[in-house]
Amino acid sequence: MNSTVKVSGLTVRHRRRTALDSVDLAFGPGVHGLLGPNGAGKTSLIRVLSTAAAPDAGRIELLGAEVGSASDHRARAEVRRRLGYLPQDFGYYAGFTVREFVAYVAWLKEMDGTRVGTAVERAVDRVGLAGRIDSRMKTLSGGMLRRVGIAQAIVNEPELLLLDEPTAGLDPEQRVEFRALMRDLGRDATVILSTHLVEDVVAACEDVALIEAGRVAYRGTTRELAALGRDGDDPEALHGSPIERGYTAALRSHRATAGTR
Repeated sequence: MNSTVKVSGLTVRHRRRTALDSVDLAFGPGVHGLLGPNGAGKTSLIRVLSTAAAPDAGRIELLGAEVGSASDHRARAEVRRRLGYLPQDFGYYAGFTVREFVAYVAWLKEMDGTRVGTAVERAVDRVGLAGRIDSRMKTLSGGMLRRVGIAQAIVNEPELLLLDEPTAGLDPEQRVEFRALMRDLGRDATVILSTHLVEDVVAACEDVALIEAGRVAYRGTTRELAALGRDGDDPEALHGSPIERGYTAALRSHRATAGTR
């Protein structure tokens, strides 16, 4: 696989707690799911990959550049121009219109000024908000704000797109449209979708990495993950979708293995 993202020995600590413990992962073009319980380390991984945070140890290569050290300012700045990032909670200026806010992010990414106007309109249209492009951010619903967050992440047509819980606040129809957009973007870019909604992973992602207690508990296709839940001896196997049962089975297997170490 031609990897856009490579991490090895990635370790992140928050005071006394280890959020990521010597993680090794690689991602290439396509849409990849990142699953795991709350507090498993998903957001810590996304923040490091976005260059918003530096790791305590390990090697990180993004888009062909090593950016593991906080001192790699030039490399990090170049990578930031080429990626898109939606955090769980993104900040915005309430008085800005949607157009102004997405254009501001384009400016931060140092996009060619002659391209910005068209790029902003395209990004906003792709998330279904063309009719609200000149509305002020403070007038939008929570779901609309989330869609603006997706628009600002894709305005530069990123080669690497990192999304942390992007469908939070979206209604079912909007989530279906979002999944279609992710599949479209994944034809040319590397998209990493961090979520706790397994149905989003099934519908949009080619494969999935499962993070548990700061370690990789599973890596494979969604079909392979679903197969893990086909255990006729498990009374709980009758509940939930195949992918949900596989998710539970992978977590149990990892916890059992970790407990024997």
